[in-house]
Amino acid sequence: MRGKVWLVGAGPGDPGLITVRGREVLEAAEVVLHDALSHPALLELCPGAEIHDVGKRYDQPSASQERINAELVAFARQGRRVVRLKGGDPLLFARGAEEALALAAAGVPFEIVPGIASPVASTSS
Repeated sequence: MRGKVWLVGAGPGDPGLITVRGREVLEAAEVVLHDALSHPALLELCPGAEIHDVGKRYDQPSASQERINAELVAFARQGRRVVRLKGGDPLLFARGAEEALALAAAGVPFEIVPGIASPVASTSS
């Protein structure tokens, strides 16, 4: 079985605002690497998944981007369904593009699942 990575936007903070596709992908995940801006309640959608906190927090030790990229590739090469859960949208104010480039360079299939970023969500109220 060939693994795959989904770069999923967690939305603007409220777990009810994740997209339907984002929820589906989380429910099927075997491994989730999440950042500090994704709501912890979203991890309840994937109770059987292996969970890794790779969030970056000011003035605290955190995973390097190189390590995150390497873990995404390694888990996918094990044939696993991997979700990289990112606050807001995975490509806006995030490093989703770098992760996508690393996956493409490694020949790992991936899909980008957009999310609603907080600046966009605040303008729709």
